[in-house]
Amino acid sequence: MTENKIYDQNDTLRGFTEALGSALPAPGGGGAAALCGALGTALLNMVGSLTTGKKRYAASEEDIQRMMAEGKTIADALLECIRRDAEDFLPLAAAYGIPKDDPKRAEVLERETMRALGAPRKMLDLICRASEFLMDYYQKGSRLAVSDVGCAAAMLRAAADAASLNVYINTKALTDRTTAETVDFETKWAVDRVRERADRVYELVLNDLKEGR
Repeated sequence: MTENKIYDQNDTLRGFTEALGSALPAPGGGGAAALCGALGTALLNMVGSLTTGKKRYAASEEDIQRMMAEGKTIADALLECIRRDAEDFLPLAAAYGIPKDDPKRAEVLERETMRALGAPRKMLDLICRASEFLMDYYQKGSRLAVSDVGCAAAMLRAAADAASLNVYINTKALTDRTTAETVDFETKWAVDRVRERADRVYELVLNDLKEGR
């Protein structure tokens, strides 16, 4: 029987990947979404690191430093979401094992489903915040790292899409449809914002890289 353990974000990336590809109940899509968002955010911070201190970009120094500080906070919080997503999912998985004739089953499932919504909603909020920096990094960051801004845009969009699916699979199971519809609305709003920002910057970067060919 597979051990019911949680991946520690302090483990190696190889360990995370192996755990992700195994029959362990966690990490899963939520943890992968959080990692993808953290990597996209870290890429933006890399662009900031390559920009700050350069005379050519002195006018943007204050903005870059501010974005880097917030980006570090966001990336750290997204990595923490890997653990939180796993910890919140395990009780839900256990709840599905409650006999269907148990009168408390529905109540427990509803409670644990709401709990499982916490991490993907949090990561989506963080990803949305990180996406606010995309255009600024494209306009103010080192031109030597413009492709990395495009990569960050692609990763943040993918992370938002993945996080949203981990919301929707849980809201679908809620019996409280009013709450489910509210959460779905908020989720769609956040994903739309990320897609709008990410797609715009990605196309700008792609056009820059293809110019003169």
